[in-house]
Amino acid sequence: MNTVKCPECDAEITLEANTEVGEILVCPDCGVDLEITALEPASVELAPMEQEDWGE
Repeated sequence: MNTVKCPECDAEITLEANTEVGEILVCPDCGVDLEITALEPASVELAPMEQEDWGE
């Protein structure tokens, strides 16, 4: 089982066995969205914020 540290709050997060690169997960401690960037070794980055188009 892979674990990573949240770059925002330093919480330890356990990745599921079927996790894939590019997947978005939510930190259970601070609630920030994280993107999985690698599996061997496991690493995450803050997920890019989606730009709202406000219906334009």
